[in-house]
Amino acid sequence: MNVFVSGGAGYIGSELVNKLTQNPDITKVVVYDNLSRKNFNFFTSYAFDKSKIEFIEGDLLDSRKLRLALKNIDIVYHLAALTDKNPLIDSHVFEQVNHWGTSELINSIEETDIQKVIYVSSTAVYGSGSELFTEESFPNPETFYATSKWRGEEQVKRLFETKKCYIVRLGNVYGYSPCSRIDGAINKFMFDANFKNKISIIGNGRQYRNYIHIDLVSEVLCKFLSIDSDSDTFNLVDKNLQVLDIVEILQGLYPRLEFIFINQHLKINDIQVSTNSKLSQFIHVEGTNLFDDLIDFKSNFSF
Repeated sequence: MNVFVSGGAGYIGSELVNKLTQNPDITKVVVYDNLSRKNFNFFTSYAFDKSKIEFIEGDLLDSRKLRLALKNIDIVYHLAALTDKNPLIDSHVFEQVNHWGTSELINSIEETDIQKVIYVSSTAVYGSGSELFTEESFPNPETFYATSKWRGEEQVKRLFETKKCYIVRLGNVYGYSPCSRIDGAINKFMFDANFKNKISIIGNGRQYRNYIHIDLVSEVLCKFLSIDSDSDTFNLVDKNLQVLDIVEILQGLYPRLEFIFINQHLKINDIQVSTNSKLSQFIHVEGTNLFDDLIDFKSNFSF
């Protein structure tokens, strides 16, 4: 079995590739990444089976290179995307990469015998509100990033009738990895708490967000190799927390931690997503304990 992973050198992609290369049923893993984040730990911090892995530096909008990279591939994981953490990125760039880049990939897949596609989307497509969102909730994206991911989903759905396609809407991913992103909420809190002894909280801290640990993400994504159900959309979330819940746990790890509120008078919109996903019909998803997760994260800091 040959597997293609777009964005395979990134935060989620690197952990997924690490697990895929350990699978005896997989012959080759093709990692396709443009290295836009300039994080090269993927190339130095893992002991990959060199006989199984191939790296291609390429862009989603390079249709010629995509088509060549997809030759003899059986399964595609599409993770490559621009995220919403950089305020300098305008709507056009999100649209180009997350929407039309996904369209280019789907166009290339249509011409092949690829059996299965797993597209990693985001619960951000639901927008915000007081309800507990499920897969049955209609998306109402509120940011350029979320809109582009939803439009990417629509491109993937073009294959729903002809191939096994699974859209996986992830919560906010956190946890240690050699390729950890530090701009996500919990990871940034950990970095600031450990090295600055101070964290900043936007709003009153009572806003809810949904989260899932990086190890759980890579584990579940690997299990999609064996799923043989009809094409569908799934949420992958294992906890909903207020920001103040996270701060309380951090204070247990760092007793002298300081925190300041920025625009404390503002009430930030909530987004809670049901942890009872349709995915449980096919995969057992056992949630993790945040305190234990953060102890592990802390133990991996250099000092």
